[in-house]
Amino acid sequence: MAVLIVTARGQVTLKKEVLQHLGIRPGDKIELDLLPNARGILKAAQPDGTIAGFVGLLAERTKKVATLEEISEASEQGWADNT
Repeated sequence: MAVLIVTARGQVTLKKEVLQHLGIRPGDKIELDLLPNARGILKAAQPDGTIAGFVGLLAERTKKVATLEEISEASEQGWADNT
């Protein structure tokens, strides 16, 4: 269990291992669902489904750079496999 300290200003700093466990990176949003009995559920906010949320989704997860032709071939193959 991670123990966090609340500052006099009511702020909490999440430890690096907590952020990594939740899959949260700088710039991401966090959701806190408030539950009865002074409890809550903290989780990474889900993307809103806009193109802005999609752009950069896979950034820094691979070193491979695909050409437009490779992307086109992969999408055609994906559609072919689903018929």
